[in-house]
Amino acid sequence: MADIKDPENTIIIELKDGPVHIELLPDVAPKHAERMKELARAGKYDGVVFHRVIDGFMAQTGDVEHGNVDGGGNLRRAGTGGSDLPDLPAEFSKLPHDRGTLGAARSSNPNSANSQFFINFSDNHFLNGQYTVYGRVISGMDHVDAIVRGEPPANPDKMISVKVAADA
Repeated sequence: MADIKDPENTIIIELKDGPVHIELLPDVAPKHAERMKELARAGKYDGVVFHRVIDGFMAQTGDVEHGNVDGGGNLRRAGTGGSDLPDLPAEFSKLPHDRGTLGAARSSNPNSANSQFFINFSDNHFLNGQYTVYGRVISGMDHVDAIVRGEPPANPDKMISVKVAADA
């Protein structure tokens, strides 16, 4: 179990194998941390799939617009959308993209992050200074490591639920 120091800035993602606790970093990336909490509290991340999972690199999810399955069990263009909220400005920092860090996914525009994020499987320092780091896994990284690989995976794993620890 995670040692949760700040429940208001800790996210609990329930995966098929168990919970993943993520410490948000509002002092480093306040707008990104606030957005994740806002979408989690609205239930927008619940049931959203990991649509891009590259072994040795990262697992990407958070497309709240297209990232769940339709009535026929098919993904609906996962990875192409965000939320109905405005895009966020980049909040680059000196924090490295180490194993277990949470990064904001975006298009080629640095100020286009919205709801999508990725969890680094390994140290991906080539991303440093180019993508906003706004959290880190504090427990459950073994559950992240077990996410099914693929771009997109044939049978993608999903976030069963995403909650702010203060609300859980």
